[in-house]
Amino acid sequence: MDIKIVKPTIEDVRGTIEVQYKTWLATYPNKKAGITIDDIEYRYKDAFSPERLKKREEMIVSQEPNEKYIVAKDGDRVPEYHGRGIGTKLWNAVLPFFDKTKDIYVEVADYNEKAIGFYKKLGFIDTGRRFSDERFKMKSGAMLPEMEMKISVTQ
Repeated sequence: MDIKIVKPTIEDVRGTIEVQYKTWLATYPNKKAGITIDDIEYRYKDAFSPERLKKREEMIVSQEPNEKYIVAKDGDRVPEYHGRGIGTKLWNAVLPFFDKTKDIYVEVADYNEKAIGFYKKLGFIDTGRRFSDERFKMKSGAMLPEMEMKISVTQ
């Protein structure tokens, strides 16, 4: 496994969406939160439409100076591995991009123990803020319960 962290190309668009879709399917269905597999499949029903693919292509091509979009690739493929250090490699690649005088915040599903553990390992702490965002309202009406974590990059 020779993982490289790179700026994505147009050829990587489909792979980035596939990884995101599979990650959501594996992570977000949750009985307690009322989020079902059907909810996730519905969110991604048009993910591979020509319009959505074109929108992702434009995002990749026209990154603003204050944006950083990268992917992990194993050869020509955008990998979908978990627990193999790729998240840490991605973090290390974007860390220099952040303003060292400001805290970094992430929002994570409050039941996503793997993500919470990953961020804690990096040094993030729970701010105590809990919320739901309308962007993550599911077909069923359930809302993704989120929590906020932060890290001071000057640590």
